[in-house]
Amino acid sequence: MKDKQKRIKTEKNRLTKIYRDLPDKKKAIAQGLIERAAYIRVSMQDLEEFLDENGYVEKFKQGAQDPYDRKRPQADLYVQFSTQYNKIIQQLDGMLPKVKEQPVVEEDIFDDFVDSREDV
Repeated sequence: MKDKQKRIKTEKNRLTKIYRDLPDKKKAIAQGLIERAAYIRVSMQDLEEFLDENGYVEKFKQGAQDPYDRKRPQADLYVQFSTQYNKIIQQLDGMLPKVKEQPVVEEDIFDDFVDSREDV
């Protein structure tokens, strides 16, 4: 458990650096989202490791019926965490200040080409 807490702290620090340019008014809100995102991401890594080792399906037997394959509960939990994580990251990205994009000016190299040719 201590290892997981250390990994969560590392992830929290990583996300905090990414979102350090948030406006001050939004930082308090973002901090809670960052903590949730860090926990979810580390938990997802643990679930990935479990699912890689044990597979996404398991044999399940109920009563007298023959065993059948069913999706592991951890697989459903992984999907839920993934959805939550994506929503949190979208929220955090939405808090970032909007950056005005500079229009791309393409250089016209045709004139340079023509000027550089020597007429033969």
